[in-house]
Amino acid sequence: MTYDFDSRIERRGSGALKYDALQERYGDASLLPLWVADMDFATPPFIIDALRRRLEHPVMGYTVEPADYHPAIIDWLRALHGVEVRPEWISYIPGIVKGIGLAINCFTRPGDKVVVMPPVYHPFRMVPQANGREVVWNPLRLLPDGRYEIDFGNLEDVCAGGGCRMLILSNPHNPAGMVWSRDTLRHLADFCDSHGILVISDEIHSEMLLRGRRHTPFYEVSESARRNSITFAAPSKTFNIAGIVSSYAIVPDDGLRSRFYGFLNANELDEAPLFSHIATIAAYREGAEWRRQMLEYVECNIAAVRDFCATHMPRIRALEPEASFLIWLDCRALGMNHEELNDFFVRECRLALNDGEMFGPGGEGFMRLNAGAPRGVLMEALECIRAAYDRHNY
Repeated sequence: MTYDFDSRIERRGSGALKYDALQERYGDASLLPLWVADMDFATPPFIIDALRRRLEHPVMGYTVEPADYHPAIIDWLRALHGVEVRPEWISYIPGIVKGIGLAINCFTRPGDKVVVMPPVYHPFRMVPQANGREVVWNPLRLLPDGRYEIDFGNLEDVCAGGGCRMLILSNPHNPAGMVWSRDTLRHLADFCDSHGILVISDEIHSEMLLRGRRHTPFYEVSESARRNSITFAAPSKTFNIAGIVSSYAIVPDDGLRSRFYGFLNANELDEAPLFSHIATIAAYREGAEWRRQMLEYVECNIAAVRDFCATHMPRIRALEPEASFLIWLDCRALGMNHEELNDFFVRECRLALNDGEMFGPGGEGFMRLNAGAPRGVLMEALECIRAAYDRHNY
């Protein structure tokens, strides 16, 4: 089957955060939204069909976990990443950001330090702070080629004073779309294990590696990683089902698993809503071909943004991601401060993007653009940027 990613779907008025929060967040409901990290593609028909089949039954009562839930995840991870995961390692969680909050409350105390490596997904900072933990920055180092690397020397320094109990890792990285190497992950695992720092690895973008790259799950790189980490993943980004909470955790270590899953179970946080299991099984049992075609389309979108910027707006550098549909735009050569850069994109380009400063230190002068849209929409957005860019006579 050939899937359609070109059709424009009207999402305004559907309760979509990406569209219906524009007035509140940006002061203008008419902007073209390329900010929230969901795609503007139709959810795959096999997932819709699975949900529709369940809706044909007239009772929406309490539900049990389907027998195929764990096997579907295990088979998918084996096929995609070449890893073997045991059924007991897996548990449903009510969202990855919520999972981070739950892990913080399970494994740390108020006043403990949580290490975050910016620029990175902003809830990594917001959730610990809102729970009374101290966020400790270990900024990534930006390399000339636009990639980032972990600053292990600074990590040693920020942890030297003690009190660091947790590190939150974006694997692959959001917003820059990097795929961490096995050696980097092993180094990080050994460091955190030796310092008593639990690693929470957010791997929600791990199913969206581009141009044949392979993802390395954190728990798979070494024994120290297996005994000292909790991994969160979900089909939600890949199959555009963020509104159906379908996240799950993987915890190989018996002691960590007993503590964390005991905490979840005690509060019934491991019990999924009716449609979560159904959507996950449908995605993982029937979604390989849809995923392949979607990634090919996204790869072409990313190349279009990269080439358009290089040709028509050389002061805006599109850093090509290795994973996901998010593009990190380096706008520092425009010479604008934070307010000016936001005004440029909102008032002049008529676009809603995520500004780089929300991702923490190192995000200044950057913008995050969502390329998970029909190509016509994306080209319309690029032309809007080009027109505003030309008006500034760069």
